[in-house]
Formats: sequence, C-alpha cells, structure tokens
Amino acid sequence: MTPLRSTQHDALSLGGHHLLGRRDFLGRTATGLSAIALASLLSDERLLAAGGPVIDPAHPHAPRPPHFTPRAKNVLVVFCAGACSQLETWDYKPELIRRDDQPLEGGPAVTFQGPAGNLARPQYQFRPYGECGKMCSDMVPHISRHVDDLVFVHSLTSKSNTHGPAENFLSTGFVLDGFPSIGAWVTYALGSETQDLPAFVAIPDPRGVPQASVNNWGPGFLPAVFQGTPMSTSQPIKNLAPPSNVDAATDTAARDLLRQFNDEHLRRHPGDGNLAARIASYELAARMQLSVPKISDLSSEPAHVLNLYGADDTENEIKAGFARNCILARRLIENGVRFVQLFNGAYASAGKLNWDGHQKLREQYDVHGPIMDQPVAALITDMKQRGLLEETLLVWCTEFGRMPMFQKGAQGRDHNPQGFTAWLTGAGVKGGASYGETDELGFKAVQDVSSVHDLNATILHLLGLDHQRLTFRHNGIDRRLTDVHGHVLQALLA
Repeated sequence: MTPLRSTQHDALSLGGHHLLGRRDFLGRTATGLSAIALASLLSDERLLAAGGPVIDPAHPHAPRPPHFTPRAKNVLVVFCAGACSQLETWDYKPELIRRDDQPLEGGPAVTFQGPAGNLARPQYQFRPYGECGKMCSDMVPHISRHVDDLVFVHSLTSKSNTHGPAENFLSTGFVLDGFPSIGAWVTYALGSETQDLPAFVAIPDPRGVPQASVNNWGPGFLPAVFQGTPMSTSQPIKNLAPPSNVDAATDTAARDLLRQFNDEHLRRHPGDGNLAARIASYELAARMQLSVPKISDLSSEPAHVLNLYGADDTENEIKAGFARNCILARRLIENGVRFVQLFNGAYASAGKLNWDGHQKLREQYDVHGPIMDQPVAALITDMKQRGLLEETLLVWCTEFGRMPMFQKGAQGRDHNPQGFTAWLTGAGVKGGASYGETDELGFKAVQDVSSVHDLNATILHLLGLDHQRLTFRHNGIDRRLTDVHGHVLQALLA
C-alpha cells in the first residue's frame, strides 16, 4: 500500500514515518489504548509513580485520602532536645559497667568537643520492667512501667553530630535549613480531621524553643499553610484575639462584611487560588478565636488528671509546666489535630535547659529526668485509657546519642550520632519489643542499623503514606521527606 504523504514528510521522526502506514497506525493505536487502560488500572490501585495530593486552595486542611489503609490517624512526637543519652535511659550495656574507667582501645582520641576520657558506666541503676523484662534506667521509672506497650529502636544513626543540623535532620530529613518538617509533610498529604484548630501544632518546652527553632515545624518549600502553629499552655497563639477596644459584636460584623467582599471577589475571579488560600487562613483564625482558648484552658481537667501528670506540682514549676503541655497535647489529639510535636528541653545551655550533658551529666539529668518522666508516662496512661492510642502513634525521640566515655576532665558524655534510641507506642506498632542493637559499649549501631529516614518512612507508613510517593516538585526535583533513602521498619509493626 502506498503510504500517505505530507508536505512535512522529511521533517518527521522515524516513529512518525511508521505512523504514515495504515497498518502501523492501527497497530500502534491498539497498543496505545492498552497503555491507557493499564494506566487507569494502576491509578485505581494507587500504584502510579510519585505525586502530591490534590488540594483545594479554599479548603487546604480538608481531610484527604492516604495512599493505603492507615493504622494511625494522628501522630504525637515527644522530642527531647539536646540529645538525651541512650546509656542513661533505655540502652543497657553490662560490659560498660564492667569496663568502667578503662580507656577505649582503638576508640577516638578526640570527639566533638575535645579529647576523650575513659569509659564511664551508666550513671543510673538499670533493672527489668514489665512482662518482657526490658532493662531500663532508674532515671525514668514511670515511663519504664509502660515497656510492654513500647517498641524500642536501638540502632538509629544520624548524619550530624551538631545539635541544629541534627534537629533539622530528625524533623525534616535534611541537615540544611529550608526543608519541610515531617508535620508539614503529613498535613500536606492528609489535611486534618478538625477545621477549627490548626492541623499541625508545635508545643515548645516551658524553658524555651529547641536550637533549630522553627525549622522543626516549618513548611520549607511547601505552601506556608502547612507550617506548624507554635503554642503552649503558657504561651498562647500570638495575635489571635481581636483588639481590646473592639467588642465582639463589632468584630463579628466586620468579619461578616469582609467575607461578603471576599466571596464576591472569588465569584468574579474563580481561578484565584492565592486569594482562596488567604481567605481560608483568615477564616481558620476566626474559628480559632473560639476554639483555641477553650482547648488551652485546663480548668475543666479533674484534679486526679492534673495529679497523674504532675501538673499540680508546686515544688517543680518547670515539671508542672511541661505536664500541662502534655495535657494540651492530649487535648489537641482528642480534638482531631493531625500532628502534634511536643518539645522537652530548650536551646543550647551547657545542659542546664536541655539534655546536652557534657560536663555534669548526672547532676543535670537528676533535674531533667523528673521533668520528663512522670508527664510523658501519664500521657501514655491517659491516652490509652481514653482509647486514643488505638488511632494515634506516639513517638519519643532525640537528635542523637552520647558517647560511652566521659570527656577528658569532665563528668559528661560527648555527642554520638553513630547509635541512639527512639521508641514508639500506639496505633500499628508492637509492644514489649526491641529492634536493632549497638555494640557492647553502646558506641555504634551494629545490628539492623537504621537511619532517621527509616524512622520517618515508618511513621508515614503507619499513616497510610508511601514515603516514595509523597513528593513535592521544587527547583526541578521531586523532593520527599526521606530524600532518596528510607525503608519501612517492618519489624516494628504489629
């Protein structure tokens, strides 16, 4: 058969020449239809390549479906700033006790802050807890009573031994500034179950903010609407209340009039997504004027709950303040907030305000331990009793660990990103189990070595999100929380 001719015949590609023949054209059409059908099937099964969610600018926090059926609907992260020592809490090393005050043969002569000293035994007694017999420290007796509900990851590693970049890495998956936090990724993907409260809330410690500050809850290059909202029981959301010289009726009337103007403008410019997003943020702020004061007011909490958390402790104001923050975290989860980040410890302060125990670790941890232990244990107890852990994942973490030796001339441990511990409890994870190991001295992860990317991939997985498919195109790159790394820690899953 004579092929069809074109005036641009010579400019056609080889594939184009083939399409000029009727048989080739019909054959390739059949193949193309098959490809369309396959793409449709893959789309229905959510098996297509990476891609972000479809977001309505007028309702950016509306609930969105996950990639697959989730085990958890909410996440609460307890972040211990300053690098809480695994050797004084959850990672029991009898060999370190046996070799106390001996040099570490072949070990580093110099660590992060200077010359290394001799090996130092754990500064607290360890004893077995729970039916699983997990060895835990006397520094955290309240949390340790929950070990049958916890799964420990003892083999975490970080890319940085410096607090700020390591906090960035834990919260965003990158040591550099400018990347979205995990809470921003989660709310970008899933939205929120509540439309009267922020989808993502960060609760700073009563002593201040962590070293990386807003990077821990920032949106990075994601739309700003997905950034975390910082608030606590002692520091309410700024600029939320109307001016004191404007009464409630006048404020309501002004907002109603503004809404009419905005609605009219949207009708005239239906494709203006920026305006729709701005209106949505203003309307959320208006609703929060009623919802936030109510949820922050703990006066409705019964005395036995305040006592359970230690929020009524009159001798330790910082502990009482952190305990109230823990209650606030529970109330936020209870009211549908998707992601809550609860900080324990503040900015670098030679260990006085956080877990950075370089010089006098035992003396400083005697202060920090009681501030954290009872309130976090009460958070587990309270959420479990209320049934919240059936759909909430609770994660305890810190940015890296500490060395098995003391620093030379000091009674504290230097930074150690080569092996540290986190634990998880609640929806979708095992209880009474441990994953991974550090060596006999707690120096390096040696079994089932894991990264922060693996931990974050697992958190996303429990929320029904595939960390490889959750992406946002930025500067020509499909960015994701786990960069090009990460594996779901299947052994942790129930």
